[in-house]
Amino acid sequence: MNIEVEVNGVGYSRDIEPRMLLVHFLRDEIGLTGTHWGCDTTNCGTCVVWMDEVPVKSCTVLAAMAAGHSVRTVEDLEQNGTLDPVQQGFMEMHGLQCGFCTPGMMMTARWLLDHNPDPSEMEIREAISGQICRCTGYENIVRAIRWAAEHSGEPADKAGEVMA
Repeated sequence: MNIEVEVNGVGYSRDIEPRMLLVHFLRDEIGLTGTHWGCDTTNCGTCVVWMDEVPVKSCTVLAAMAAGHSVRTVEDLEQNGTLDPVQQGFMEMHGLQCGFCTPGMMMTARWLLDHNPDPSEMEIREAISGQICRCTGYENIVRAIRWAAEHSGEPADKAGEVMA
């Protein structure tokens, strides 16, 4: 079947199998490998992307279901060479180790901060509760998201200087 999907503001048209998952469409059809594939069961959350500005686990969304919709991936967080405060926060606060869960965590964090610019630690933990990190113990991920909340209004060059 042929589908048309907007991903990170760019339109794509592809002939795909009806059973293709969105995560495979993103990675294999259009080459956006930032979205990771972990479980196919919605348990791990490594594959979180936005569809029409709502976080979804792309391992359980058919690519055909995304036809006519707008998808945003982790590749779209950085704009014009400037890291999103969420990305910067993960660097500043060491919010990653192996990095496998990081893209999904960042997409969830960006969504949270867009809807709640000053979340409490508990609100952050609740937002990322659908995602599994097997390396960090979540402490630095929570700190990274708080860092992003505190630095979201700053110019990128100033935000990076804060923890230096």
